[in-house]
Amino acid sequence: MDHSKSNPVAVNVVNGHSKSDEASVTESTVESPVFCCGCLRRIRGWIPVHYKEEIGQILKLAGPVVISQLMIFLISFVSTVFCGHLGKTELAGVALAIAVINVTGLSIGSGLASACDTLISQTFGSGNMNRVGMILQRGVLILLLACFPCWALLINTEPILLAVKQSPEVARLSQLYVMIFMPALPIMLCFFLQGIIWPTVLVGLVGNILNALINYIFLYVLDLGVAGSAAANSISQYSLAVFLYCYIVWQGLHKATWEGWSADCLQEWGQFITLAIPSMLMLCLEWWTYEIGGFLAGLISEVELGAQSVVYQLAVITYMFPLGFSVAASVRVGNALGAGNTEQAKLSGKVASICAFIVSCFVSTFVLVTKDGVMGGVVRGAGKQKIGALCNLVGYYFIGFPIGVSLMFPNKMGIIGLWIGLFTCVLIQSLFLVVLLCKLDWKKASQEALVRAGVQLPERKEEQFGLEKRGNIPAVPYILNPMVPFILNPTVPYILNPTVPHILNPTVPYILNPTVPYILNPMVPYILNPTVPHILNPTVPYILNPTVPYILNPTVPYILNPMVPYTSHGSIHSKSHGSIYSKSHGSIYSTSHGSIYSKSHGSIYFKFYGSFIF
Repeated sequence: MDHSKSNPVAVNVVNGHSKSDEASVTESTVESPVFCCGCLRRIRGWIPVHYKEEIGQILKLAGPVVISQLMIFLISFVSTVFCGHLGKTELAGVALAIAVINVTGLSIGSGLASACDTLISQTFGSGNMNRVGMILQRGVLILLLACFPCWALLINTEPILLAVKQSPEVARLSQLYVMIFMPALPIMLCFFLQGIIWPTVLVGLVGNILNALINYIFLYVLDLGVAGSAAANSISQYSLAVFLYCYIVWQGLHKATWEGWSADCLQEWGQFITLAIPSMLMLCLEWWTYEIGGFLAGLISEVELGAQSVVYQLAVITYMFPLGFSVAASVRVGNALGAGNTEQAKLSGKVASICAFIVSCFVSTFVLVTKDGVMGGVVRGAGKQKIGALCNLVGYYFIGFPIGVSLMFPNKMGIIGLWIGLFTCVLIQSLFLVVLLCKLDWKKASQEALVRAGVQLPERKEEQFGLEKRGNIPAVPYILNPMVPFILNPTVPYILNPTVPHILNPTVPYILNPTVPYILNPMVPYILNPTVPHILNPTVPYILNPTVPYILNPTVPYILNPMVPYTSHGSIHSKSHGSIYSKSHGSIYSTSHGSIYSKSHGSIYFKFYGSFIF
């Protein structure tokens, strides 16, 4: 019996309106959006202002990263889908081949490249832009060298698969796929080093269209089978690199950080490798667990192997959402630590976690989001990859993997048992990393970031030079990059290198060391501390701030810029409408009592008796 027809109330509920009282329903439908908007405004009111700003920055980074990573991943996924129409054996062979490539190639390369997540983000935050390009050059060379041991493993794919009891036909197809794909490995590894987002999205979209087209032609028109799919994948990877390179050159995105190849990229490999090896272990120990699950599924049957491959691919697609927040958290935390802003670093970690939790409510991946999506990114941004690697080793291989294998084989639960074990592992790791980040010494992490960025010497080197730190006063003659406008602490008398033309922030009243003849940028109106007798280079026409009564050294014949009308009460006085020029070809010579005296056609005249008079 249809209750909706016999009950008028049911009719009203089902149809969403009442014929007898249409006005009341109309009023409710109008008020409903208003009520929702009011709730949203009320929720936004609960969020602090600085959280809102950080949420905007996180989303600007995370959104494009999700799309770009999906574009890159879909190339291999599309190849697997095309091979799935060839048969179960072909699908299993391609699935194992991709697993071998991931284990012996991509995981190692992306792990080594993730050291750049720490180094580049912290260096960029410090403002040392030239060093960013140098780090990229080191990364390219190290990843290219890493290809050789990876190739040594890839060419032995078939013997390795046969040794772990895989089907001979499946092992043969996997070897065929891997051999054809091998030339694309260096391109894929170096592609991990790029840090621009939206160009990767555009390039990935074009590459996926090209990949689908080539797969269709090679598999269904030319009937090349698995070999055609591997060739299509390899060609698509090269197309990604070529398109991205052309876009970078066309837009000039490299000009700020890239000055060409330099021999300096052959130095400081120890710092890069110190972060790269733990980063590689942190990623590989996790990645290999899921790939090993594919090998174990192959021991059960080809059907289980195909199912594991499909489930894993879908899990990776879902993982792209937390991956976006992972990259955003790593970049924001690294930039903040590189700039010495520990509070901003903590805020970025908190906001990224909150955003990830909200997204997890929609994609149903709470555990993966909490641990891998954000906490791993914060750990990389803080430069704590060693702790992350140890966490993955214990979590996956001493907790999750034993549980999964015991459920998979003795209890005959198949791949369901494996995923239960992995779920347990990630849950425990999430709790551990949350506690770790809450107890992290952010000030120490910031100091380590400044050392990596090249704007501060490590304490060990200071001890080697016989230098000691006195409170907040640095005792090291820093050689700063002369092309970077560093924002130094204005309350600290820095001992800068007097032979380098530093570009300091012109809006900060620095207290420079009064005994050092600094070579400052002559085109910048510095606001130096007016109570300190600075010794500036007498051969440089400085543009000093005309409103500050400077106490300059009375024994030095300064050459001030003739285009600036210096004015001040008491100390500096200007005549002749502010025009300043010298009679003796711009020379300024000294007279008695340490005074500086110059004449011209009614323009510049000044003496020094503790002050300047123009």
